[in-house]
Amino acid sequence: MKLIRYGAVSAVATSVSMIVLGALVATRTLTPGWANIVATGVGTVPSFELNRRWVWGKQGRRSLGGEVAPFAVLSFAGLALSTLAVSLAGHWAVGLPTVERTTAVEAASVAAFGSLWVLQFVLLDRLLFASRTRPPAMIRG
Repeated sequence: MKLIRYGAVSAVATSVSMIVLGALVATRTLTPGWANIVATGVGTVPSFELNRRWVWGKQGRRSLGGEVAPFAVLSFAGLALSTLAVSLAGHWAVGLPTVERTTAVEAASVAAFGSLWVLQFVLLDRLLFASRTRPPAMIRG
């Protein structure tokens, strides 16, 4: 069930990021690399909150050092890989019409983040949002 929820959160965050990325690339507001940085930053916010609350059921205050910073590091590792991918795709597609150029850039972003998707789930599940409670001690008789 957790993996299904994680997938749903990824779909929401990816949709948000792709809308922002597509708009910035199609309008040529930013280069593909910079557009990807902005889009990833925007998509990271719902990703963190939905993963923390809905997927892993965490309540209460967020820990800046224990949750927010490590999540940001994971997100920005994906950002580095995807920015490289979209920059290369943008250079490759520079002479293509707007729709094809935007599609190539978005495909590169999805491929880069997709390649890290399972690894991120494992890290979030086992380390970042892992339950910190210990199992009850066995009673000796």
